[in-house]
Amino acid sequence: MSLLAERAVGLPTGETTSGVRRRWPWALLPWLLPAAAWAYGVLHFGTPACDVAVYAIYLAVALVLPGTLVHRALRGSRGNLPEDLGLGSATGLFVLIIGWVLCAATGLQVLLPAWPLLVIALFVAVPKLRRHWRIRPDERRPLPVAWSWIMAAAALALVAATWTFWRTTPLPPATVTYYQDLMYHLALVHEMTRSMPFQVPQLAGDTLRYHYLSDADMAAASMITHIPPATVMFRLWIVPIGVSATLVCAAITRELTGKWWAGALGGAASLLAFPLLLGSATDASGGFALSYLSPSQSYALPLFGLLIAIALDVLRGRRLGWAWAVVLPLALACSGAKESTLPPFVAGLVLALLVLLLRHRDRLRAGLLLLGLTLLAMLIGLKIFAGGGASVLTLQPFAILYWVAPYSKTYGIHDRATGDTFLPPGIADHGATGLAFGLGLFAWWALLQSPRLFGLVGLPRRRIRTDPAAWLLAGIGVAGTGGMWLLWHPSASQIYFYLCAVPFVTLLTVWLLADQARGWRPVVAGLVAGALWSIFAPAGPRPRHNWPHEWAWALAEPLLLTAGVAVAVALVVLLVWRLATGRFAWRAVPAGLTAAILGAGLAAAVAPQVRTDLHGRPNRPNPEKAIGADEMRAALWLGDHSGRDDVIATNVHCQRVPRAKVCDARAFWVVGISGRRALVESWGYTDQAVAANNLNGLRYMLQPAPYPDRFGLNERVFAQGDAADVERLGRDYHVRWLFADARTSPVSAALDRVCHLRYRSGPVSVYEL
Repeated sequence: MSLLAERAVGLPTGETTSGVRRRWPWALLPWLLPAAAWAYGVLHFGTPACDVAVYAIYLAVALVLPGTLVHRALRGSRGNLPEDLGLGSATGLFVLIIGWVLCAATGLQVLLPAWPLLVIALFVAVPKLRRHWRIRPDERRPLPVAWSWIMAAAALALVAATWTFWRTTPLPPATVTYYQDLMYHLALVHEMTRSMPFQVPQLAGDTLRYHYLSDADMAAASMITHIPPATVMFRLWIVPIGVSATLVCAAITRELTGKWWAGALGGAASLLAFPLLLGSATDASGGFALSYLSPSQSYALPLFGLLIAIALDVLRGRRLGWAWAVVLPLALACSGAKESTLPPFVAGLVLALLVLLLRHRDRLRAGLLLLGLTLLAMLIGLKIFAGGGASVLTLQPFAILYWVAPYSKTYGIHDRATGDTFLPPGIADHGATGLAFGLGLFAWWALLQSPRLFGLVGLPRRRIRTDPAAWLLAGIGVAGTGGMWLLWHPSASQIYFYLCAVPFVTLLTVWLLADQARGWRPVVAGLVAGALWSIFAPAGPRPRHNWPHEWAWALAEPLLLTAGVAVAVALVVLLVWRLATGRFAWRAVPAGLTAAILGAGLAAAVAPQVRTDLHGRPNRPNPEKAIGADEMRAALWLGDHSGRDDVIATNVHCQRVPRAKVCDARAFWVVGISGRRALVESWGYTDQAVAANNLNGLRYMLQPAPYPDRFGLNERVFAQGDAADVERLGRDYHVRWLFADARTSPVSAALDRVCHLRYRSGPVSVYEL
């Protein structure tokens, strides 16, 4: 192959197709490291080896292979296997959720394992589809092995970041205090194994309105592999989702910049560029976009990235062809994964359409069609997925400060997190001083978030500002930031607008770096310098008193120190370069600065996590608050010996908080571990409770139970054991099992006479009606 032809197909200079064949084993070698680390980690924390092997086969056969084939058929090959597999893994999530929808709607879940095989068989049987099994020679654009090493290092960092979650979240049965949302999602995973319409598993009979597609994905994995849902959720699921998101972002970044190293750096930075530390007295809100405690947030990232990749094709004038058919369902899948994905996307798309109107009117019709399909998906998603939590979202600038220490310990110390005023009382009551303090906290936050947001300053650069793709990413970032800082939610869920946008606005920072760089030296030097400073920056003192001026100085001091160090280092480097070459390297300064910011953000993600993993201790919960292993064994037994659609009744409703005066109705563990619907378990996340937030001065999770008559009957059964009440439970509410926990409340001995005792474990007795 001639040198001209090699460049035409994107091969590195001097690289022939035969060279690519000889090189592929070396490109595979880096990926063995994160794969081995992931397998070791899940095995070390109690996952059966057979489950690990089966899940690895499931990932390859049920997700990546059919997804890659479908992606190549719709959008073509990227010219190299790694990016094809990365985009294919995200497409595989989308393809699998379509199969799950068909099975859940028809009640044919038993056929779900055949769905991926059916897709694969289609690409074997149809002659025109067979060509997508391989990359044609004229399509090949291989990536250097260095790309694989960078991306493998990012995947290894994701495994390291997951280590703490694995250590502190044991598989049941165990004596542990689970974060309540994990049990809530585990209950939804079990619910997603049933047929439509779905119900609130903690309140049987109520229609479920929630962005539950992440739970559906885990349910599909469990149904196909027969691995317990808790094992899928707590051990096997999160790392592959994170790796898929990084690979999608890497492919998008290379598409934007045209540089392989920028693609690899963009993939790594998308999830691993954290807010700067710099010895600050407190962290900046909005850290890891891959959330272990919010599966919906994590699952949305690869799907959202795939939607953005399609949008970039439209904005850059490429014909979508058959890919238009997936825009509406893919956007709907994003809404069902996390409702906070599409609003920033729509904002960015509107901004990009303005650029098309001014510069590329020939692409405007396709852009408007994309916007229309996205808005339609939003409307459908609001009907299907949006629950009570969405209805309480209101406008209140600076509401996120309720959860930020410099405000909550100073002006906001007496505030209540309510959204019934335009501004938080601590800001409004202090007039101009309070407003200045709030604006100062926003400026401090934005500076610490610079690894993500710094790319916005590159919009004036001509090669960036004329590309509508840049305005799409900028609009996503600005809208996500605005959603976080302008809206109020009783549990600070407005932060997810920003976390959904974080990986993709970070790509704009990498794009700026790629546009600035004239060589590799300033990039590498900046990355190293920023990482070293982030790791070794001296810790600033926390204020001695919770006074606004002391907090202001505690936040400003490390920033001033960093600025001074940066100026000194830059002057020294320029002087050394002048002595060595006879000229100042002024052009290298912007690239070095951008690289240093990215390097500091990457170190801020990795270094603290490594220290935590090395020095972390096992989870030793307070016995008074923890769920006991005996209680979990009883719930597991109930799940194994009851029907999938059986309804249970339980006296477990509240989180165990010693000496609590009110019930925090976020226990969730009986339904989560048993996998059964409950007549009334915990109601803290129901539409009724969330809509009643702040009623009688109580937050939503402290509101009384919905349906007082039903709840009263439920409580009398366990407290009195009256035969007539028990009969009514079975006759009117179709309850078949009682889960009675004596640690929660006294249980009547009369239940032994009127019900059939089937199992007893520690304080728990399980009765069958």
